[in-house]
Parts: sequence; structure tokens; C-alpha cells
Amino acid sequence: MQSLNIAITAIHDPGPSLSPPLMRGVGDVTFFYVSYSMERNMPDNHRSRTVTQGIQRSPNRALLRATGFGDGDFEKPIVGVANGTSNITPCNMGLGTLASRAENALRRAGAMPQTFGTITISDGISMGTEGMKYSLVSREVIADSIETVCNGQSLDGVLAIGGCDKNMPGAMIAMARLDIPSVFVYGGTIKPGHYKGRDLTIVSAFEAVGEYCSGRIDREEFLEIERHACPGAGSCGGMYTANTMSSVFEAMGMSLPYSSTMAAEDPEKAESAERSAEVLVNAIKKQILPSQILTRRAFENAIAVTMSVGGTTNAVLHLLAIARAARVPLVIDDFESIRKRVPVLCDLKPWGRYVATDLHRAGGIPQVMKILLSHGVIHGDALTVTGQSIEEVLKDIPRKPGNDQDVIRPWSNPVFDQGHIAILRGNLAPEGSVAKVTGCDHLMITGPARVFDSEEACMEAILAGRIEAGDVIVIRYEGPVGGPGMREMLSPTSALVGLGLGDSVALVTDGRFSGGTRGMVVGHVAPEAAAGGMIALVAEGDAITIDAERNLIGLDVPEKEIARRRNSWRPPLPRYTQGVLAKYARMVSSASDGAVTG
Repeated sequence: MQSLNIAITAIHDPGPSLSPPLMRGVGDVTFFYVSYSMERNMPDNHRSRTVTQGIQRSPNRALLRATGFGDGDFEKPIVGVANGTSNITPCNMGLGTLASRAENALRRAGAMPQTFGTITISDGISMGTEGMKYSLVSREVIADSIETVCNGQSLDGVLAIGGCDKNMPGAMIAMARLDIPSVFVYGGTIKPGHYKGRDLTIVSAFEAVGEYCSGRIDREEFLEIERHACPGAGSCGGMYTANTMSSVFEAMGMSLPYSSTMAAEDPEKAESAERSAEVLVNAIKKQILPSQILTRRAFENAIAVTMSVGGTTNAVLHLLAIARAARVPLVIDDFESIRKRVPVLCDLKPWGRYVATDLHRAGGIPQVMKILLSHGVIHGDALTVTGQSIEEVLKDIPRKPGNDQDVIRPWSNPVFDQGHIAILRGNLAPEGSVAKVTGCDHLMITGPARVFDSEEACMEAILAGRIEAGDVIVIRYEGPVGGPGMREMLSPTSALVGLGLGDSVALVTDGRFSGGTRGMVVGHVAPEAAAGGMIALVAEGDAITIDAERNLIGLDVPEKEIARRRNSWRPPLPRYTQGVLAKYARMVSSASDGAVTG
């Protein structure tokens, strides 16, 4: 009999500064974790044997035979392929091909794939409508569904394939909960559209709404932008939420190098799916687990990469949620501390010139990470799903980007000296808020509040010309509970840009923003209005100050007046009383904790 090597570690009150792979703890509780070197000491199918081995499991095997299992297959590891394929959105319409390639590769590598579906919501198609309230909810549904299938079927590993924004954090939350060998396969980015010599993305179409309504473009140009913005399959092409989160997962070691910036329609994307399957089977053999990869070091690497590529503010929400699932201590202020030492190195849309496919040609995330590693702002010893460390993965990458491109800047000549996602606090957001300050000419504004209790009411005012330079728009009751669902405010921010007000009007909300948003915007205000946060007490015309240089956001109203308003405030009735949104509103936590439901 072969031996099983076991190391038992007792950990007492590890603070947030501790980050070895299996160090977990809360308060004064001591946790015991078992780490083991399995190699060939335990069967690769040690989980699925629960349903495939023994006389009593004959009915289980009979059902599996109907799906294609033969006599020799019950000794193989069974791998779930969580497939988000859908023609609801171009982000996901190519995933079926990737799933098939991964299935075949799993079989060749000695595993038995079992494919199951996961849902998706198109953020872009639902944007600006009531349907957008389901977007963040879908993250929880995706996580719950993957966890349910993998544990319900006793699967030995999982390969998740996703495209649109919530597919990725949903899958990663599930992987963290399950802690079985896992790999994520990104569906790939869309290629840019082209019109009049310029690259287009979906944000071009959103901004064209404001341009057309203000008379800055005619109807023909408006329609041509719409016709050319999205030329084929793949997730939205700038450094928006999907491409940010795919980059983050590569940085964390849960996806393969270069996979996060590949175009959906290029052959290398399907080849990467095959390679991911092979890597997963190796991870099953060696029992490389998410708990060994998703450490404090990995999250710090993810935040640094988010800052360096100019990624979405949604990364704050999703990384907090994934950390919670992985039981890794991470708080909203960690983003601020890392931002101060990491410059923005990549000139990418929504505020820059280039798209994700340009980043890929310039060296992709490995090139960005090698620059960061060379300057000591990421951890090279963090583990990846390949079994290599980050430093080993980046061994042959140049320390400086190539001189034949200007997508990735050298450390000595960044786009911005510090990261673009700032955490602001003050009486308007005592639990914190998230500001996107990239490309803003002014990092401080004090202006009169223009208050709206819904995105629709705000959008109507913007397009009717009732918003002026210097205003501070407040959109409230759009938080996790109040929305419910914390809608993205891409339509209002894009309309402001299209109207020429993107640099002169600020927008504050307890909702959130698309990765495509640009301008002086502050989201995730917590506590939210529906929970009685200060944002619920703002009145039309109140002075609001946003000072990103000092990380402040404040309502300039005397305390006595604030107390009077608080005494008269009453929580609004729930907008939904049954169904998934009502359930979500009852369970969801504050945005400052990642807006999680479990």
C-alpha cells in the first residue's frame, strides 16, 4: 500500500498580512487544514468513486453507461465542463466549439467529461432596462449552479467556459467553494469594428446615442456606428468587465498564459481550450487545488494587474466576492493601497486608444505581469494551475515591452503614475465607494446635486438637456438591495460623454458602472440608499464634493439638517415581492463586501 503524506497545520488568528496558501482564519478561531501530496497515492477519481464503485452503485453506473461510459471508464476521473454557450449574446455564441474541443482533449488525456449548461445575461443588451437588474444576480446563479452540479455529481474536477461579464466571477466563486481541481477557459474577445478609419466597440454605440441626440452626428453616421460596432463573436472588445476579469484570472493563475486576450474567432482560442483541458487533468493527478492558488498573494497580483491595464471598477466587487468564497482576507481598502504603487501601463479603451486584441499582439498579460514583477509589485512565488509559479511562467518574457508598439508602456513612461480605481470615503460613503479617475482632467469637483431615484429618470433628464456642466448627478435606490441588483450606469455615462459633458459632470450612485464607463464617476456607494445610507438623504441642489486626490466624498450639509432628514426618512417598499429579485434583495450583502448572497 502506498502512503499518503499529510501535514496538519494549526493556525491561530492569522491577520490580513498572512498569505501562505492554506492560511485561513477569522477572529480568535483556530482552523486546522490538511495539506497532502497525492501524486499517485490516491486515485484520480477519488471523488467520483462515490457514484461509480461497488455493487450498490450498479444503477448509478447504468445511467452513466447511457451517457457513453464503458467498462474501463469508471476508473477515470470525471470532469465537469460548465458550458455557458448561448446565442443570447456574441460574448457566448462561440463557446460550444470550445467545449467540444475541451471534451475531446479531456478524453485523450484519460478523463471522462460531463458537460452541463450555465446561464448568461447579456449586460450590453439588458443595459438601461429593468432586465439589467438580473445581471449581478446571474453571478450568484452561475456560482450556485456550478457548485450544485459538481458536488451533486461528485465530479473530480471542473473546466468552466464563459464569455459575458458575470460568467467569470460566477465560475470562480464556485471553484473557490468547491476546492476541486479547476481551470477557467475564456471565450475570447470580439475583434473591433471599423468605421471611417477608427476602431469601434459596443461603447461607441452607447456614446453615439448622446452624440446623435445633441446633433453632433447625423442619423446616417449613428446607424453606421450601430451596424459596425460588433462584427462577430466574442466579449466586448475594450478593457471592459469581461476582458478585465479574464486578465485577472490569468494573473491569479486560474487560466493559461495569454488566454485572456485571445480573439474568440481565432484558431488559437480553441487550441487554448484543448491545452486547458490537458492542464486540468494534470492538476487532478497532482491535486493542485484552488485553495493553493487563490491565496492572498494571488488577489494582490490580480489587483495590481487590474490597475496596470486600466480595468473595470467591477473588479472590486468581484474580487471581494471571490475572496469571500475562498476565505481569503481582502477588504475594499486593499485596492487603494495597491493602486498607489502600481501605474497604469496600458493605453486601452474605454479611455485609451486600443482594444484587447491589440494588447494581445503587444505581449498580452504575461508582458504586463513581467514588468510588474521586475519592479516588485506582484508576487512571483504565487502558484498557477499549471503547477508552475508566476515567476516560472514569466521566465522567458522580456522585462521591458517591445519598442515596436505603444499599447503597453514601459514602467518609466506610464499612461498614469498611479492606478485608476480609487476608494473614496466620507459622510456620503462611510463604508467606502469606488471611483474611476482615469483620464479625468480634474480629480476634484464640488457641485450641486441633481438627484434621481432611478436610472431611467436620470437618463430622461440627460437627453432632455436638463443637466449642465458642474452638476453632480446622484442616482440612488439602484444598489444591491434597492435596485435590486445594482444596475450598471453605462447608458447615462455614455450619454454624458456623447453630449460633451463627460469631463464636466460627475455621477455618484449606489449602483455600479460598466467597464466601458469613463468620466468622473463614483459607484458602489455604501451603505446604499435602501439601507438608509447618507445617499438617501441628499436633496436637490445640495453641495457634494468629490476629491479623488484625498480619497474623499462628502455631502456639504450641516449635521443638524442631516439629522432632521434622517428622522423623516422611511425605507421604500420593496420593488419586487416574489421571484429571484425578491430573494436576492433579502439575502445580498453590502457592495463594500462584494454584494454576495452566501
